[in-house]
Amino acid sequence: MSISKSQMKLYVVTDRSWLDGKLFTEEIEKTLQGGATLIQLREKNLSYDEFLKEGKEIKKITDKYNIPLIINDNVEIAISIDASGVHIGQSDMDAAEVKKLIGKDKILGVTAKTVEQAIKAEKDGASYIGVGAAFSTSTKLDTRVITFETIKNICKSVTIPVVAIGGIDENNIMNLKGLGIHGVALVSSIFSKEDVLLATKQMLELTECMLTQ
Repeated sequence: MSISKSQMKLYVVTDRSWLDGKLFTEEIEKTLQGGATLIQLREKNLSYDEFLKEGKEIKKITDKYNIPLIINDNVEIAISIDASGVHIGQSDMDAAEVKKLIGKDKILGVTAKTVEQAIKAEKDGASYIGVGAAFSTSTKLDTRVITFETIKNICKSVTIPVVAIGGIDENNIMNLKGLGIHGVALVSSIFSKEDVLLATKQMLELTECMLTQ
């Protein structure tokens, strides 16, 4: 399945570590109310059954807002809950194999850190490319920052949408202007805030400004 550039604009990646007693589903719904255009459900520590149950609950919310739900890494969960698609990294399953498993009607996102990886991902059936880390990030300590020049070259090398991820917040997002990306993927700049709804609205406004100026 292809994905529109507008759907990549405000790509929200979930992070339960910031919840501090708040309900996960409610916080995710607030991001949708604030203008999130796509949700990626990322869970590293849940059991299969817990992940499956949570995925079904969150899919009901994303369906209500008609927003795509992407599952990070876990192809089996994505298929089981009929999610919109799945996102994989370079160390996960081969993109072409994942595409066969999920079918042509589902979205496939692939992380790329080089032009070569991005070109191969598109050839293997990727619907969009995630590039990063754009800035240093506390969310994934083992991720290295890539240059703006690399991001720009990746955008030029593929015809599918490209979203930047990694350490993007209200203080640095405008530095991404003119690179050719179609949106930003956000984690802590949304979920670490006391008011997730307000944070989402503010980041959407900044993203639109960055993309259009």
